[in-house]
Amino acid sequence: MSGNEDYSLYWEGLRRGDKQALFNLYNDMYFHLIRFGLKLTGDDELVKDSINQLFLNLWDKKDKLTDVSNVRSYLFSVLRNTIIDELKHSGKVDEAIRRRLLEEELDELPYEEIIIRVQNDEELKAKLQLAIKKLTPRQIELIQLRFFEGMSYEQIANTTSQSVKTAYNTIYDAVKMLRKLLK
Repeated sequence: MSGNEDYSLYWEGLRRGDKQALFNLYNDMYFHLIRFGLKLTGDDELVKDSINQLFLNLWDKKDKLTDVSNVRSYLFSVLRNTIIDELKHSGKVDEAIRRRLLEEELDELPYEEIIIRVQNDEELKAKLQLAIKKLTPRQIELIQLRFFEGMSYEQIANTTSQSVKTAYNTIYDAVKMLRKLLK
């Protein structure tokens, strides 16, 4: 049987009040849900708590559950909504949105526009040069490759013999430091 068929069987068992079906669904989906939740927020405790809350709610509402054609997608959606509700409740939604926007900005290369503006403003250009000098040599190298030479993270990783994740994290930290220094 495939995973989806297993999930459907577990779902039907859960709807009938079978605790073992709930445990099987939980065990089979737990790490998938953890990975998905961590993509939404870096707070691993929040993700774990939300997953546990999701399954407790499913058990509490087992009599009212409807038939679901794709159990895996349904659980991902419910987890996303549970995390968002918890973030709103705890007042952390702004921080999570800012973090996500920052990641999107890095993907969209907003600094290309900033760099063009810097070339037109000598004072800001001097500030940027001073700020860049405060970065580590590795950060300076990766900023140069990413924003001045336009390399992708994969190209940078190949050029510098490091993983894509390391390149991304180094550039992320450098950009964060530059923003702080330029304020």
